[in-house]
Amino acid sequence: MRFLHTMLRVGDLERSIRFYTEVIGMQLLRRRDFPEGRFTLAFLGFGPEETHPALELTYNWGVEQYELGTAYGHIALGVTDIRATCERIRAAGGRIVREPGPMKHGTTVLAFVEDPDGYKIELIERA
Repeated sequence: MRFLHTMLRVGDLERSIRFYTEVIGMQLLRRRDFPEGRFTLAFLGFGPEETHPALELTYNWGVEQYELGTAYGHIALGVTDIRATCERIRAAGGRIVREPGPMKHGTTVLAFVEDPDGYKIELIERA
């Protein structure tokens, strides 16, 4: 078995694609409209889907907002220099909602970014 993708429903597909490509640094891997179902799927990632997990953005035509609920946590991304990454994200218009620092009750250095739909992305500093 292999982890393939995580799906998020988004209210503005173009805005979300811009965020994940221009702010986070992912690549748009593929995109497809499903007119009969009235939705569009866009897959983004840091490498080819054959070897890397992807993020699937689902836009249901005409739905501009979702309730995120209390069960959703976050997506986690490993980075080598968390402070430089946060500055790059901030300079590209991203919103840092927790500045870099050690996690509560631990030593792992992390930060959180929020995407345009309110989904949280955890950045974890890795050697």
